[in-house]
Amino acid sequence: MTAVNKRSTLQVWKDVIFAIFLREIKSKSNDKFGVAWQVVNPVAFIMMLSFLRGRLDGGETHTIPTFFFMLYGILLVQSFLGILSASAGAIKKNKPLYAFRQVQPISSIIAISGLELLVKFVVVLVLLLICYLLRLEIVIADPLTILGIFTKVWLISTSIGVLFGLATCYVPEIQKIQSLATRPIFFISGIFFSLQDIPREYWSYLNWNPLLHAVELCRYAAYPSYGNEGVSLFYLDACTLVLTFFALACYHISWKQAISR
Repeated sequence: MTAVNKRSTLQVWKDVIFAIFLREIKSKSNDKFGVAWQVVNPVAFIMMLSFLRGRLDGGETHTIPTFFFMLYGILLVQSFLGILSASAGAIKKNKPLYAFRQVQPISSIIAISGLELLVKFVVVLVLLLICYLLRLEIVIADPLTILGIFTKVWLISTSIGVLFGLATCYVPEIQKIQSLATRPIFFISGIFFSLQDIPREYWSYLNWNPLLHAVELCRYAAYPSYGNEGVSLFYLDACTLVLTFFALACYHISWKQAISR
């Protein structure tokens, strides 16, 4: 008699996430440029903006080479926006799969946001290779802090994406609000400027944004001479914890009703 191997719930969940992950890679590969474009596009964008900014300020911004000043800002903000958008669309994107009992929306969210994170990791490797070929000195004083900040940005963007995704299941027009709400993020998160460039009396209008804290703290972790005035790692941690808990709570309460609509 053939023995039947029983898998634990965790093993089933892991296999489902991996299957959706492979499905997403395959769907992206169907495009003419495929996954490669997901890497080339941000790399070209970062190189272009860094070059333009470097021509304006002489190559150094607040003790940081302008290329790396721009790199941390653009990479974090692009990661945030890309993961948020992907997570928000993850619930509806794989809706036909929910007919299978083992497949739940959370598996789709983790797989799709994880793929976006992996793409950004490849972008970082490509940028480091470019820096090496251009003989640019790479200085990273505290790599663990930078890795931790990227993880927190991933959690924040995924959490906000889950909230938008759930809301869209009930009110499809929420997608338009999402688009409008995320557009200013590119300009208020410290890509083109440092908080040190802004008069202190105006800091309160900007430092509510956890993404600005993430960008400034990343620069500080790489170059301690940059300083961390006006930003707080505790605030970033608190925002990550609150948003993740709130997103999971909303998901737990409403996911069954959301996919049945």
